Amino acid sequence: HVAHGPRATVQLSDGRVLAATVTARDPQRDLAALTVEAASLPAAPIGDSRALRVGQLVLAVGNPLGITGALTAGIIHAIDPADTADIRAWIQADVRLAPGNSGGPLADARGCVIGINSMLVGGLAFAVPSHMVERFLNGGEERPYLGVTLRGVRVPLAGTRVFGLLVFEVAAGSPAEQAGVWVGDVLFGAGGQPFKAAGE
Repeated sequence: HVAHGPRATVQLSDGRVLAATVTARDPQRDLAALTVEAASLPAAPIGDSRALRVGQLVLAVGNPLGITGALTAGIIHAIDPADTADIRAWIQADVRLAPGNSGGPLADARGCVIGINSMLVGGLAFAVPSHMVERFLNGGEERPYLGVTLRGVRVPLAGTRVFGLLVFEVAAGSPAEQAGVWVGDVLFGAGGQPFKAAGE
């Protein structure tokens, strides 16, 4: 949600400003890959997000509210299963994020990047796990894309309450828009199979 359009500007910690090109995007996971014309740039070591444990110390680095290079600390609050292909696989930490932290690293106590900070939900920081970022950068798997924002609901149908997915948003040009899905629609299943959980 930070990199809009095909180009961006990147400012390094030494003050250099570089033009960047957006080479890949995954709006479902809130990720964008940028490339710059530069050599010998220092790189932070990447940690294994699948080895994280609840209660582990983590650090978020960023430029919150325009403060350059700010650091905040907290602990891992929850971790989604490492083997999930679900787009909602997140690292949740009680780290204080603010506008300007998005896209910055979430690191472990050794300084290894274990996630990319994305958003604040209910007072908790949500970060995309490093193993999912690596999958994205390596081309990853092709995932079905509907182009909607959904929320699980129970609605009365045929005398009983049935689970469905309420459509809050339909992305322009998405397969959902082309299929005629509207905001306010409730999806009950796919391929003849009823939905039983929001992740489906």
